[in-house]
This record gives sequence, C-alpha cells and structure tokens, in this order.
Amino acid sequence: MKKKIIVTGGLGFIGSNLCKILIDKGFFVINIDKVSYASNFYNTIDFKNNKNYKYLKLNINNKNKLIKIFKKFKPIGIFNLAAETHVDRSIDSPKQFINSNILGTFNLLEAFKKYSKKYKRSKLIHISTDEVYGDIVKGRTNENYPYSPSSPYAASKASSDHIVLSYVKTFGIKAIITNCSNNYGPRQHPEKLIPKMIYNILNNKSLPIYGDGKNSREWIYVNDHCEALVKVFKFGKIGETYNIGSNKNLNNIEICKNLLKVAKKNIKIGKKVKIKFVKDRPGHDKRYALDSYKLIKKLKWKPKIKFIDGIKNTFEWYLSNKKYYKSLNKKDINRRLGNI
Repeated sequence: MKKKIIVTGGLGFIGSNLCKILIDKGFFVINIDKVSYASNFYNTIDFKNNKNYKYLKLNINNKNKLIKIFKKFKPIGIFNLAAETHVDRSIDSPKQFINSNILGTFNLLEAFKKYSKKYKRSKLIHISTDEVYGDIVKGRTNENYPYSPSSPYAASKASSDHIVLSYVKTFGIKAIITNCSNNYGPRQHPEKLIPKMIYNILNNKSLPIYGDGKNSREWIYVNDHCEALVKVFKFGKIGETYNIGSNKNLNNIEICKNLLKVAKKNIKIGKKVKIKFVKDRPGHDKRYALDSYKLIKKLKWKPKIKFIDGIKNTFEWYLSNKKYYKSLNKKDINRRLGNI
C-alpha cells in the first residue's frame, strides 16, 4: 500500500507542483483546497486522473472535517500550503489573511494534534516565507534571525510559525517549519511579478514596476523548493526551522530584462511592451535574502535549476499554456491592489 500524503492548498502554485512531485515519487496524494481565486484546476490537469491522486474541497478552518479526513486516510505527512499569499491583497483585505493564515493554521494544528495522539509517526510540514524576517538591507538571514514582518501577509505568516512551534513545545506534535524565498515557475497566478510580466508581454502591454524597480528578492525555481520540502519531510528534525533559498538575488528591473530576452527568442515583442514605473506599494521591503546553509549542510540539499534555465522554462510553459490565463478572472490579472 502506498504511503499517503496530504497537501493543503494543492490547487495553488507551489501546492500543485508539490502534488506532482510527490506522485512521481510514489506517494498517494490527497489534495485539500477550499477553491479560492488563486486555486486553479488547470494546475492539476497533468495528474488529476492519476490513481494515486485524490482531490477534496475543504477549508482548513473546518477542524471536524479535517479530523475525519485524517482518520480515513491515515497520512504519514501533511504539507500545509493553504494560505493567502499576496502582499498587495493583504493591504486591501487583512482580515482574509488572519482567517486563512492564522486561524486556518490553528484549526489544522488542532486536528493534527488529535490525530497524532494515535498516529504518532505522522509529521506536519508548515510552509512559510522569508518575508517574516522583514527588510534585510545587508547580509542574509539564518533561522535564528528575529522576525520583523512589514505587511499584514508577512505578519500573519509569522504568527502561524509561532503557533506551530508552540504546539511542538506544548503538545509534542511532530512539526517542522520551512521559510522559503520567492518562487517562480509554471502554474503561478499572474498577480505575482513574473507571470504578470509574461502575461503583459504576451498581450502587448506595458510592464509596471513598483517604485524605482530596485527591490531585491531571492528567486528559487518552484521544483527546487518542492524537492527541498521532500528532503525536510524525510530527514528534517522535529521542531526545527529550515530556510530554503537559491542564494540568487535579482531586483525587479533585472527580472523584466531577463524575461524580455527570453521572450524575444520565442515571439515578436509588441510596441507597448516597455518597462513602466508606477507608484510603490505601502511598506514595500527593499530586500529579502536567506541563509540556507543549515539545509544545505545538514540535509544535503542544493538548488539545481539555474535562473537562466528556470526563467526560460517558465516563459515557455505560459506560452504553451495560454488557456491557463483564460481560466482566470481578468480582474484578478489586471486590477492594481494595495494602492492606498
């Protein structure tokens, strides 16, 4: 019998990529997703009919149903990716982030606490973000760096991290936290920078960049992140936190220029496709940068996909999957959020 894994938020970007990798590695995957604007069944077309995959519509705030699902499937692991993740949306609607990222994590923990009393070998991997560390002007943040979130999104994820650790210490649950840098790759909602820019390039639109465009992020290809998550699940130490990053920082102007280079090799660029600087969002951190030495040293993981290859793969996926954009609400693609 195949070992069962639950992935929450498996219709989203990272979650769907993780589902595919876990299935390819021989696990039976149960995808739990409430179906929000960022959920997309298009993300699962490659494996939706796989005999080792099952989708269940459920909000992780429904503790009682979660308990029933845990008891029925008896998962050896749970990857929690169910979350609101867009900073701009958290500026407009902070309450959604409190409900999903804090209360959702709390209810998931309550259900897992009850389940793990009998099934003691099961582990929970809680996926978080580098944004909990706040603005990092110099250097790189290791796992002991103090939290200093700037946005309601980052604060909600920081809160969820603290709640998870409290359940490890107080109730003895088996949980591990991961904090990852900016992901990119196939199946990402175009509210985020790279798929948004690709959409605009494909549709002959300008490329809007916040402020001066020099905000720096550490970029990791989504498959590298997912492979790291599997490593943490298999070999990570309970109660520990692991940073997951590529050590590759690029600012937003550099991202756009790289995308334009790739695009020119694939399509004819429209006249309106030019970088356009727009009003910055409130509380916009200048730089995030992780120190992933712990993961690299102790779990023998390292990123495999170079940015030049990853961005080429990403552009070509969207170019070959234009139906993906059609499956989304155009307002969610084009509307500017977080503009106080």
